[in-house]
Amino acid sequence: MNSDPEVMRYIGDGSIGPVDRASTVAIVTRARQAWAEQGFGMLSVITRDGGEYAGWVTLAVPRFLPQILPSVEIGWRFRRASWGRGYATEAAAPLLAFAFAEVGLDRVVSIRHPDNDRSGRVMEKLGLHFVEEAVVPGHGTRVVVNAVTREEYAAARG
Repeated sequence: MNSDPEVMRYIGDGSIGPVDRASTVAIVTRARQAWAEQGFGMLSVITRDGGEYAGWVTLAVPRFLPQILPSVEIGWRFRRASWGRGYATEAAAPLLAFAFAEVGLDRVVSIRHPDNDRSGRVMEKLGLHFVEEAVVPGHGTRVVVNAVTREEYAAARG
C-alpha cells in the first residue's frame, strides 16, 4: 500500500511518493508505541470476505500542524484495490465512537489535502465539518481541517 504512488499522492507535500519497507516498519513501530503511551493509535482493517489486509484507520496527534494543537486526528489509508467499497467509513466510525466514549476526547479533527475528495466524503459521512484551511509549516502544503465535537457527535446520533 505504501509503495503505491497513487495511494501516497496526497500524503505530506505529495513528494513523499512510495515508501519503502523500512519506513513502513517505522510507521508500525510508532503506532504500537502510541497505543502504549496514549491509549489510542492505528488499527489494521481486514476484509470480512477473504480476510485480506485493506488498510488502516488511526487516531493520532497531528504534530505536523501545530496551529491546531492540542488535538487528535482521525485518519485512514487504504490499498487502491480497497477504494470505493466503504471500508474507510465503516472502519473509522467505531474508532470515532471510541475516541469520544473511551479516550474521552472533546473534539476530533481530520486533515486532508484540498484535492483529496475521497477523504472529504468520508469525513462528511462521519459527521466532521469544515473548520479551516491551514498551511503545514514543514513543507508549505495547504490542507483542509474538518472536525466534530463530542456534543455534535452525540446530537447527530440522537
